[in-house]
Amino acid sequence: MFEKNIKKEVNKQLKKNFPNWKKLQKKVKKKIASEVLDVVVADYDFSQPIEKNDKSLFGVEEQAPAKGMMTIKEMAQYIKDHNSYNVFMLCDVKRVAGNITNEELRFIDKMLDNTVLTGILASDSYSPQMREYYPVQFFRAELLKAIKYPEISYRKYCTEEYLGLDRKENREFIGLPLHKKTIIDHTQLCQFRKNTTFVQQVNLMVYILHHFNQSGRLGDCLIHGIDSTELANDCHYPLATVTIKGKKIRIYNDIDCDCGKRRNKRDKSRYVVGYRLHTLTAIDAITGHSFPLISLLAPANHHDSNFLSFLVELSQSIGIDVKIISADEAYHDKDGLLYQKTGVLVSTPPSSTVKLPEHVNSETGAVFIDDECTIPMARIGYADQLHEYKCATQDGECDKQGTCPLYRDLPVDCGYFQQIPYATENIKAVHDIRKNIERPFNLIKNQVGMEQVRVRSQHATLTSCTISNIAVLLIEMAGKRRKKKKHTSQQLELPRAA
Repeated sequence: MFEKNIKKEVNKQLKKNFPNWKKLQKKVKKKIASEVLDVVVADYDFSQPIEKNDKSLFGVEEQAPAKGMMTIKEMAQYIKDHNSYNVFMLCDVKRVAGNITNEELRFIDKMLDNTVLTGILASDSYSPQMREYYPVQFFRAELLKAIKYPEISYRKYCTEEYLGLDRKENREFIGLPLHKKTIIDHTQLCQFRKNTTFVQQVNLMVYILHHFNQSGRLGDCLIHGIDSTELANDCHYPLATVTIKGKKIRIYNDIDCDCGKRRNKRDKSRYVVGYRLHTLTAIDAITGHSFPLISLLAPANHHDSNFLSFLVELSQSIGIDVKIISADEAYHDKDGLLYQKTGVLVSTPPSSTVKLPEHVNSETGAVFIDDECTIPMARIGYADQLHEYKCATQDGECDKQGTCPLYRDLPVDCGYFQQIPYATENIKAVHDIRKNIERPFNLIKNQVGMEQVRVRSQHATLTSCTISNIAVLLIEMAGKRRKKKKHTSQQLELPRAA
């Protein structure tokens, strides 16, 4: 953990002492990064204790629940109040009906309320006279790019070819005047991504989640899943590097990014420089469809398990009712602290490295008192990281009832005896459904253009990811790209922990 703490201190000093970091020449950045890294390492106390739950160690200190974030229920009331009692028109964009012919865009345009969105995006001191463009116009411009032009750069997007006077549909969707040649510049969109706070990003996502819940796309049989995907940027080589006790510490041009292991892919290298996007998704157990709900963006060098509690905490703070999470082995709740703190159960595939306890059937997971016992024991509860089992024999059914201990406790592990034992009914089906969790990442990367990250900071990348999540949900609600299929699968009854 010391290497994370050193990297945190270096980042802190670079951001504090060099606010114009992006404008410096690369050779100057290399010199500064090397000097700061050497000073921090020389002064570092390796005996100091490190708080493992410190968000700043993992680069997500600015992505914690904060004042001003609304729950989905509060957002519904906010929309109602804003439409009923709003006296001042924060956004007076001139609209001309009929120019939006694309059915998908027309649906999304009607659903988005400019007044509510401006209320979310504007600061307390905002007034329409402050600027030529409104925040909602930048948001709509980002959204339009993600939906229609995900493959092109911002520089190309902000030209006559896509936002000119002959592009009446695009201009009306954004709210640009149809009789003036004004075009949003790519630097203005850059400033919008930079200045949109995390609280505003979360409230934008909550606004869309409110509508998504209202749309009925989520069924009554829901489980949640957590997974991550890498987002590479163009910082291929570090500015400064040092190796201490076998741990390598790297400082890149993008201060917050780092180098981590990539998931096994035949066509790509083993390592990736950039970030990992950790996302909570809702999975419909009937159709198997999964949808992104909320995300955290962290440097790529951190293990996935560090973000389980952070993501659940953020999700619950905005009113997402999380009960069971299906995830891969990396997100295991090893010590049960997440369950104690939040009441959320995590189920992962059994680890192949965990040995099966004695007197347990490896195929069925049935528990017995000893090798001579033939009647499986009944699970009666779970407490203090222990599964409690009781003899299930009836009176006179077993000759050893008088000498048998009748009860047995098995500690929670990463194998068959997690918080929800692997032998629990339907738990295997839950793990099979989890495989669909990759769908939102495929949509975010390929459908709305996050495969190639076109921004160069963690905050701007997170803003792009939030808009991409929103675009995926809006496209799903519009339903114009969906292939119609008949679903004949029966409803899955979710497993419960006793």
